[in-house]
Amino acid sequence: MNDCCKMTNRNEEEKKKLINRLNRIEGQIRGIRGMIEKDAYCNDILIQSAAASAAINAFNKELLCSHIKNCVTRDIRNGDDQVIDELMETLYKLMK
Repeated sequence: MNDCCKMTNRNEEEKKKLINRLNRIEGQIRGIRGMIEKDAYCNDILIQSAAASAAINAFNKELLCSHIKNCVTRDIRNGDDQVIDELMETLYKLMK
């Protein structure tokens, strides 16, 4: 199946958790932009940038866990072993 056509059905609780994480990350990024606009001290901006990076990593971990437990497991059970190669490629990208 083509990647553009794949979908994941998430329950409302999972969607809400992921969107809440993204909203917090978005707020952190806006805060960093504001710090730059106000000529904040470089080190303070770097600390906030590291916090935003950690938040994105936490988001990725949560989404990856869900992907493995749901999508990957489903596809393997349906005989689609190609999902393993897709997962490996994704892991390589996440570990850069």
